Amino acid sequence: MSPERCGVIDSRVRERLIAFRPSIYPDVVSDPGGENFTMKPVAVWLLVGGVLLIAPFTRIEVSATRRESSDESSRPASCAGPEYHEFDFWVGDWDAFDVDGPGKVVARNRVNRILDGCVLLEDYQGTNGSKGQSFTIYDASRRVWHQTWVTNRGQLLTIEGKMHDGEMVLSGADLTADGKERQVRGVWKSVNGAVRETAVTSTDGGKTWEPWFDLWFRPHKP
Repeated sequence: MSPERCGVIDSRVRERLIAFRPSIYPDVVSDPGGENFTMKPVAVWLLVGGVLLIAPFTRIEVSATRRESSDESSRPASCAGPEYHEFDFWVGDWDAFDVDGPGKVVARNRVNRILDGCVLLEDYQGTNGSKGQSFTIYDASRRVWHQTWVTNRGQLLTIEGKMHDGEMVLSGADLTADGKERQVRGVWKSVNGAVRETAVTSTDGGKTWEPWFDLWFRPHKP
């Protein structure tokens, strides 16, 4: 290949090649005016060989990227099965009322789906200053629902369970202030567009149970 057939190369490329000429391309030459830039045959073949060497890897990388993108778009949603939606009746923006005081709002409770619909995030804001959040997820590996509840008073409760006759029943245990183990059972049920949550506790291994709270969640009114 003759220098004339190489033509004129972009000015930026010319400047870079000239800068590195002494160490990399000793056969690169330019005219004194800097208007034309040409390369001797050896330099031309080195440049062409480098391009041909890099091009296949570039095509491989682009092809792999396209395949990954296609795989992601065709992959089914992780939490699309019906079992992941058993607790959907609890999702919403709610006003909370004690069963014994239906006319007084005791909290606002927002329950939303997060993480591509795999997790329920509860944000409880009590009118008395109490605050809490829970994260609820269906654990497909064990086929159980799991909930972790934390509060602004340093409380932690972990409960698990399943749907039973249209009710979500989750149970677990924590410790009382004097260090005794306390069993906890919570039940959620959808009733005419509202949700009732009832909780009971036991400190004698489940022999007897005491009411903890009983709440109605009704759609929030601004």
